[in-house]
Amino acid sequence: MPVEILLVEDSPGDVRLTQEAFRDVNPAIHLNVAIDGVEAMEFLRREGTHGLAPRPKLILLDLNLPKMDGREVLARIKEDVALNTIPTVILTTSRAKQDIARSYQLRANCYLCKPAHLEAFESLVKSINDFWLTRVELPQLN
Repeated sequence: MPVEILLVEDSPGDVRLTQEAFRDVNPAIHLNVAIDGVEAMEFLRREGTHGLAPRPKLILLDLNLPKMDGREVLARIKEDVALNTIPTVILTTSRAKQDIARSYQLRANCYLCKPAHLEAFESLVKSINDFWLTRVELPQLN
């Protein structure tokens, strides 16, 4: 069974890097990609062209997105009874204290800064896999 993850990321380079890193770490992972906040919410709510979208076990969410930024996406996820149990990990370049504080106020499950170097990014992806997809007990759907 594939492990469904939703990556909400508008940078094609970061998408490709994340896909490659997860492929190396865990071939069972199926990385679904939304390139903006509006598409992310359509995917999660199975609207429009995403009517058959799988429910992700984990959401990796960038903060600075077009159409609807990551803070708004996070707020909507955590306010929605059907979605709020999906762990939502902020994965962004921002190290701003106000972004970190606001993300936790909006109930992010954790906040990770994207490292600048490839090896460090690959190590971060491995730690995401090891923790969120191997060690943590996640809620099951009925």
